[in-house]
Amino acid sequence: MLTIEEGIFEVKATAGDAYLGGGDFENRVVEHFVQEFNRKFRNDISDDQQPLLRLRTASERVKRTLSCLSQVHVEIDAFFEGVDFNSVITRARSED
Repeated sequence: MLTIEEGIFEVKATAGDAYLGGGDFENRVVEHFVQEFNRKFRNDISDDQQPLLRLRTASERVKRTLSCLSQVHVEIDAFFEGVDFNSVITRARSED
């Protein structure tokens, strides 16, 4: 943390969890998409590494995009057993 007064930067604190918000956020987005896929298609993908890796890549894009937009459309062709995965996640939903 720092303060800026009259063009002078003063460091107030340097401690904290630098990991929080990065990987933690991506993990939560992956969990959300796994649950959504399981609910829509009644197919558990939580133990299959290939779709999880594709969701991890999508969640990284979601994180970057939600920093400047209010919603992101996720589309993964032939996601699992030939089934396409489509979803929309909003900034408000991600904050939950």
